[in-house]
Amino acid sequence: MPALGGEASLNRYLSEIRKFPLLAPEQEYMLAKRYAEHQDPEAAAQLVTSHLRLVAKIAMGYRGYGLPVSELISEGNIGLMQGVKKFEPDRGFRLATYAMWWIKASIQEYILRSWSLVKMGTTAAQKKLFFNLRRMKKNLDAYEDSDLHPDHVRTIATTLGVPEQEVVNMNRRMMMGGDASLNISMREDGDGQWQDWLADDRPLQDETVADAQEASVRHAMLGEAMDSLNERERHILTDRRLVDDPKTLEELSQVYSVSRERVRQIEVRAFEKLQKAIQRIAGERRLLPA
Repeated sequence: MPALGGEASLNRYLSEIRKFPLLAPEQEYMLAKRYAEHQDPEAAAQLVTSHLRLVAKIAMGYRGYGLPVSELISEGNIGLMQGVKKFEPDRGFRLATYAMWWIKASIQEYILRSWSLVKMGTTAAQKKLFFNLRRMKKNLDAYEDSDLHPDHVRTIATTLGVPEQEVVNMNRRMMMGGDASLNISMREDGDGQWQDWLADDRPLQDETVADAQEASVRHAMLGEAMDSLNERERHILTDRRLVDDPKTLEELSQVYSVSRERVRQIEVRAFEKLQKAIQRIAGERRLLPA
């Protein structure tokens, strides 16, 4: 595995990991079986090195938190190795689909540990705010280095389900942390800048495969979970939440000859049953790391 000694050697590292070939599905399956059944270290090494580019790509997405990208990649590589260790090839999906959860979790936990202003006791909602605030500010055309407009604060707080004051406080904390300049040299001799690695926005092949696999798995899980509902619950939930032009409570109340409040109750109950079914299926398939 290529050594990653720090920011000065990052340029060389990124060049070296591109030399490792991507694995065909059949190759990946056979290597994963060898490791799962025989703990073959050579098979594990090939699985890891073929996905190092995926780790680097994911780590680059977290470069705005003021931490060295080399450290984010190192933490992501640890997550990748954990994913390889626990991967079960007979489940029917690709390693990238499974490992990306471990990679992201490892990087995010490292960021939270490293930010002194983000306490270890942060709630799930606050973590969601921390990792989504920059994206939402960009979508709202909010200035990066200034306080948010009250309307923007309200929109973000409502979308993420957190108090408005937490949005204000988190924004100020992140402004204090600051972003690294894209013009910083990546090597000691001054050659190569961060922006050189941002020119090509096309997704990596393994990331594209991972996204497609994840979407397929989630679609299959939703279809299986819908079987836990009765016909009326499926119909109401679909017409209220799963179509582009949802029907009103009034329209559905006329279809089933019940009150609008009764339709709303059935919708809420069906959604809760669907959530529990999806969680159960995900646990059985071990799609997410414990």
